[in-house]
Amino acid sequence: MANVLIIGATGSVGSTTRQYFLNQTTDQLTLMARHTQRLGRLNAQRERAITGSVTDQAALKAALNGQDVVFAALSGNLASMAQSLIAAMDQADVKRLLFITSMGIYNEIPASVGGGNLDENPVLQGYRDAADLVEASDLNYTVIRPGWFDNGQDTDYEVTKKGEPFGGHNVSRQSIADLVVRLAHDDQFGSRDSLGINRK
Repeated sequence: MANVLIIGATGSVGSTTRQYFLNQTTDQLTLMARHTQRLGRLNAQRERAITGSVTDQAALKAALNGQDVVFAALSGNLASMAQSLIAAMDQADVKRLLFITSMGIYNEIPASVGGGNLDENPVLQGYRDAADLVEASDLNYTVIRPGWFDNGQDTDYEVTKKGEPFGGHNVSRQSIADLVVRLAHDDQFGSRDSLGINRK
């Protein structure tokens, strides 16, 4: 059993991953979001909620207390969020970080998959900046680079490492959740690496 902090728990990936943890593990979950009322009913035995932004160091300090793993599924100014989170984790001495960015940040999508790399899509620069900050940290991180996610119920996915070509364009949120649970329970899997995930 692990203590897992999910930041961005009301987003589409965060909420799917929350439910997957509840269904597949006995882990204790701390759910951090700016609008915790959107979480709905909590599992009183296994969940607690903390209202706050990832750039709020006081809220982060409270959320990080006693955690084994942090899963961040964020949107917005990802670089400043990553910077804040890294600093708070260092202070709290929590080492395992699973951080969602995007496919294409290393120009790793081959033309056969349809392109959409950073060189052609400047919107990805914020994702790349955040990944660079995470990779420069001393944390036991895994950067997760999903394809375009959909509501498929499958967990039929493949994982590629940094430097390898991306394998496909789409992936289910369920697959991302499965990968996050695997990473949360094995601190050597994906350790200090960047993993792409796409549907097989």
